[in-house]
Amino acid sequence: MRSFTKVFCLSLLSVALLAGSAQARTVKGCVIKAKTSCAGTNLSGQNLRGVNLDHANLRGANLSKADLRGANLSHANLRKANLKGAKLGPKPTAKKKGARASQTPACAPNCQGADLSYADLSFASLSYANLSYANLSSANLTNANLSHASLTYADLDGATLAYANLTYANLDGATLYGATLYGATLTYATLTNATLTNATLTYATLTGTYFYNTICQNGMLTLPSTNTAGVLSACPAY
Repeated sequence: MRSFTKVFCLSLLSVALLAGSAQARTVKGCVIKAKTSCAGTNLSGQNLRGVNLDHANLRGANLSKADLRGANLSHANLRKANLKGAKLGPKPTAKKKGARASQTPACAPNCQGADLSYADLSFASLSYANLSYANLSSANLTNANLSHASLTYADLDGATLAYANLTYANLDGATLYGATLYGATLTYATLTNATLTNATLTYATLTGTYFYNTICQNGMLTLPSTNTAGVLSACPAY
């Protein structure tokens, strides 16, 4: 009886292990699961909607044009990864028959978009990326290329954007509370209704940067070309 019970238990364990392994699919040699190690893997154009890559090592991976909508990339290592043209918004939902198309996500204004909180995106290529409503809180974006990227209403609280290229980036409505933008390039970037409270802009390039109703590092508001007391025309670079 004991022998039968032992064999039965081992059989159940084997089935459980096989079921668990079957759930994690492999793409181009990369096992798609949390804490996976896929450094340098070419995942360009792959459908990775809703996958869990929490704490994954994707250093130097090619994720250009990959569909990562709804994916969990929290704490992922994306240092030097190529995310050019990747889809990083919320996972799309089926449209109701006869529903009219809309440019605004159905979950707005409370969308979180891609979860990239605490992710290492240093040196990552994110030019023209759509990161609207993304959670990038405490992410490392040092030297990242975010030129022409859409970061509208993104959560960048506590993020490190030192020496990042934000040329022509759209940061309207974004929150950057306590963010580090030391030496960042914000040439012609827009920050309408953005929050920069306690952020660091020392040595940042602000040529042509558009500030409107922006809360600066010192808590003061901006309005272009104004001399009104208590209101700035642009946030200072410090």
